[in-house]
Amino acid sequence: MVNYMVMMDDIKPSRPRPEASPEMAHTKTNIKNVAVMPAPAFVTPEQAAEADMGGPPPTQPTTFHRHAPPKGRGPKAWLAKWKHLSRNKKIIILSIIAGLLIAGGLIWWFVLRDKPQPAKPATKQEAKVEEPPKPTTVASRLTGVQVAPELNNLPMTGVMIENSPDARPQAGLYDAGVVYEAIAEGGITRFLALFLETKPGYIGPVRSVRPYFLDFLVPYDAAIAHAGGSGEALAQIKREQIKDIDHGANGSTFQRVNNRFAPHNLYTSRDALLTAQSARGYNSSNFSGFVRKADKQVSPATARTIDLTISGFLYNPHFDYDATNNTYYRSEGGKPHMDEKAAKQINPKVIVVLVMSHRYAGVYSQYGTTGSGKAYFFQDGTMTEGIWEKSQRNSQFKFGDANGAPLALNAGQTWVSIVSSAGAVVAKP
Repeated sequence: MVNYMVMMDDIKPSRPRPEASPEMAHTKTNIKNVAVMPAPAFVTPEQAAEADMGGPPPTQPTTFHRHAPPKGRGPKAWLAKWKHLSRNKKIIILSIIAGLLIAGGLIWWFVLRDKPQPAKPATKQEAKVEEPPKPTTVASRLTGVQVAPELNNLPMTGVMIENSPDARPQAGLYDAGVVYEAIAEGGITRFLALFLETKPGYIGPVRSVRPYFLDFLVPYDAAIAHAGGSGEALAQIKREQIKDIDHGANGSTFQRVNNRFAPHNLYTSRDALLTAQSARGYNSSNFSGFVRKADKQVSPATARTIDLTISGFLYNPHFDYDATNNTYYRSEGGKPHMDEKAAKQINPKVIVVLVMSHRYAGVYSQYGTTGSGKAYFFQDGTMTEGIWEKSQRNSQFKFGDANGAPLALNAGQTWVSIVSSAGAVVAKP
């Protein structure tokens, strides 16, 4: 056994110092990251001898410090961390990223992207049908001509108008919608003029009423303007509550003119009559007029002249057909029948002649106004023979041809004359 004598003075522990690098001289961070090697452990003579005899060598603890990845965030920090990853980890991460990109691309292609839509077949556009403008006029309930709706809703007014030679020329007859002509007394004829859409400002002379004129009036649900009347007519107005505008109770509605002698000088106007009707609540009229049709002229005309025998020469009317406006110009007493206010010759569109029984009861006429009888219709330049029917006072006249089929009248003024026999009607081509 060999003994080694080691002197204590010969054993000097030393701590080797790492060589300084340029980087370590400039940054503290690099100094911290340099691994510091520990100094050799102290060995006693006994330990050296034991080692020489085959014992365990002296232990020198060593400490190893790997370079840690830098801390922090941002692109530089992440890049530094990436450099410290192993090759396998880098491959795994790149594979995951590539898979995600491929999956995202497939989702976009098959799901999210706008796919081209198949072209829709061209639809045939339906042409817009424009609705016709709403009519601004309506057919008059009285005459059948086109009038403003508000005029068609006015209440009906009837006016008794005188026809003695001293009463001529009358005013308002030209504008009347329907006129009835019959004998009052002593062979003197009188007119019942009916107004709806027209408003003449001068109507007259106004005279008294008779029962048969009430028969003509009542179906129109009209007010009657008059100056007195026969006892029977006045009693019927009161008893049957016929809408009444008598001169005696409505003096302000009428006026006396100074260019005529009484009793031929009493006049009124449609506006004044409407005011009087409104004051009494006569604001509407519920009625049905004659059946109307469009003009249909006959060429050549077969009834160019018409002569009616109602009474005597002064009162028997004559009519001349005018093809230009398809009307009949009226004359009486050998003179054109003029309207004073309109300054025009009266020219109705239609003439209806009703054959009725007639007789006198004292000085007053009486007519058989209900039942049926023969009738003559003049319109479009021709004459049609037919019949009339009226079942009761409040029934409107119904007109028919010779076979009884309904007969319609042209739209416009209608003049209804009452005669006592068929022989009183003469028409010539």
